[in-house]
Amino acid sequence: MKNFLKDFKAFAVKGNVVDLAVAVIIGGAFGAIVTSFVNDLVMPLIGAIFSVPDFSTLSFTVNGTAIMIGLFIQAVVNFLIVALSIFMMVRALNRFKKKEEAAPQAPPAPSKEELLLTEIRDLLKERK
Repeated sequence: MKNFLKDFKAFAVKGNVVDLAVAVIIGGAFGAIVTSFVNDLVMPLIGAIFSVPDFSTLSFTVNGTAIMIGLFIQAVVNFLIVALSIFMMVRALNRFKKKEEAAPQAPPAPSKEELLLTEIRDLLKERK
């Protein structure tokens, strides 16, 4: 049991897990913002264009069962906005990473043997 708790603590404290937790929390908050944007701004505009005052009530019935097509369309619009936002963010990060990779790297530092050989060469040059 001690090993299990020790392993779990090592797992939970790793940077990746903490980063993931932060991303989930921010993603949830972002999802709420997008939902509000769609429900309060986009869908009323679409409803005004199609003369439907409340787009979420748009439905049809099949054998007495209401099919809420308006709610489905709102969910699709939510998804598209979130997907587009994430795509744009990942695209920007990829461009930033490419710029970092394209930057020229400094040549590696000479090894101890090379430094010693350079000193010997310089000493031999001085003797001549």
